Amino acid sequence: MLKRRWQERLRGAAYWGALALCFAIAVAGGWTSPATRFDDYMYDWLLGLYPAPDAEPASVVLAIDDATLNAFGGQRSLRPILARAVRLAAAAHPRVLALDVLISDATTPADDRDLEAALAEANNLVLPAEVSPDGAWEFPLEKFRTRAWALGHVEADPRSEDGVTRQIPLEAVAGHRRLWAEALESYRLWVGAAAIVESQDDLMVGAMRIPAPPGANLTRAMRIRFTPNPLPAVSVRDLAARPALGNLLRGRVVFLGVTSLSLTRDRVRTPYGEMISGVEVHAQAFETIRRGMFLTAARDSTLLFACALLVIAGGLIFRLAPGWFAYALAAILVACAHALPFFAFPRGVIFPAVPLALAAWLTVATAASFEYFVVRRRMRRAETGQARYRQAIQFVTHEMRTPLTAIQGSSELMGRYNLNEEKRKQIATMINAESKRLSRMIQTFLDVERLSEGAMELKRAPTDLAAVVANCVKRAGPLAERKKIAIESGTLDSATVQADAELLEYAIYNLLNNAVKYSPEETRITVALRNGDKSAAVSVADQGMGMEPKEMERLFTRFYRTPRAEASGITGTGLGLSIVQQIVNAHGGRIEVASEAGKGSCFTVTLPVERKLVT
Repeated sequence: MLKRRWQERLRGAAYWGALALCFAIAVAGGWTSPATRFDDYMYDWLLGLYPAPDAEPASVVLAIDDATLNAFGGQRSLRPILARAVRLAAAAHPRVLALDVLISDATTPADDRDLEAALAEANNLVLPAEVSPDGAWEFPLEKFRTRAWALGHVEADPRSEDGVTRQIPLEAVAGHRRLWAEALESYRLWVGAAAIVESQDDLMVGAMRIPAPPGANLTRAMRIRFTPNPLPAVSVRDLAARPALGNLLRGRVVFLGVTSLSLTRDRVRTPYGEMISGVEVHAQAFETIRRGMFLTAARDSTLLFACALLVIAGGLIFRLAPGWFAYALAAILVACAHALPFFAFPRGVIFPAVPLALAAWLTVATAASFEYFVVRRRMRRAETGQARYRQAIQFVTHEMRTPLTAIQGSSELMGRYNLNEEKRKQIATMINAESKRLSRMIQTFLDVERLSEGAMELKRAPTDLAAVVANCVKRAGPLAERKKIAIESGTLDSATVQADAELLEYAIYNLLNNAVKYSPEETRITVALRNGDKSAAVSVADQGMGMEPKEMERLFTRFYRTPRAEASGITGTGLGLSIVQQIVNAHGGRIEVASEAGKGSCFTVTLPVERKLVT
């Protein structure tokens, strides 16, 4: 019982250990590059599935497009075109004017003076800065920078591996200088906030809280909630030709930049699969902040908790729920793991799909497989129990027939005939002896059954092996006399073994009984006990039918009976020798057989000796 309890505990520890490994694989697998790529694609799909609601935008893109370049002198005239665009925008009185054109290089003095004068006319002007390949800031020229109300960086998404812009860093650091994103500075000026207040988990701009905790690789990243429809855009050429278009810019945040396919160098792909320019990305980022439609990634601790919850739930399902009900609950668990990203996304939380799916599927597969093999083991154990029950019935039928027959016959004699007192006492003594023998036989059988199940310890005690063998020879004598078989034992060596005397007597008597059963009449059975320094050997040799080599291979298998024995009509169950082998093995001994068809068999039981007795 204690052994089985420890086996159950070890099995439970192995079960939960396997599920813990599933948890580790799921978490580690969610950090791999393929998993990250899949989660990005999942994010793009969810963004299209749950688009940002339509709302009147507060920004507009003033575009230096191909038509503007063609109308005003091409790429060489970019600085004069930019000055004209700034003047046209300033004349429309926007709330904020944000440039997305780097003006860190000097051109002709006349063009630079013209742009400087145009910038002086703008209100709430935001100028761009960018980190150069050598890790230093590229600021606007000093004469332009003095006209700016704020500087904002225009860095792209450094995390993107597939060219899709999904987020921007709200802050960027180069050298010892940090700048906020141009979209964030534009929003600050738009709401009239004096400063951006930062904390460990978010940024406060006026009354707007932006959830953007610092990250290891991407500093304060913010997901851009791209609108399904493009933001309003006005071409510089059209604004110059039709000043009435300036009404679209009035009171709004104007993002001025290059959208020409031939000139812009920061065209990016949105999660919707569209190619847009960098200035449009900044406008979309501004709209994300203004609307407060933020998407934040689930915290690592939350993700680990969700994965652990899936693993524990899956483990408990297959541990506690029976049969198909467990599989139904497991299907619901897997469905919940897949549904969690869909449930959380409209609520502004991004759950990576891969670790959740891995945690659910690996747990279900592992737990189901584990429980399947456990169920199979239990079924085999139940089948073994049924087989043992059938064996018990057959054993009772086979082994107990002799004493029961003797008791029944003796009792009939006492009831049918008028016996004298001496004969009645003799029969009563025999009935008592056979009853005790039957009781010992039942106890011996139960002990053998418990011994085979590992639920019993041998009642070891110093046992005189010669006395056990002599008693077995005496018991087998009447059976041998009926077939006129002589049992020769000669002088038995004295040997003392640590053994359970009753079980050992059962084993040796069974060998003698089989020798008588399978021997023809008027033959001889030889019993010998030889004592050595470390072991004692009891041999039982007969002159019976013997066995073929292939028969000897299965001799100790339960219920096996040799074909020639069945053909000869000898009754039996094939249980005796298997039980004998169990008893001998439990005593640390071994049983060997030597046989030849038609010439008899010799069974030898070797047992370890406690000490050699000197007589």
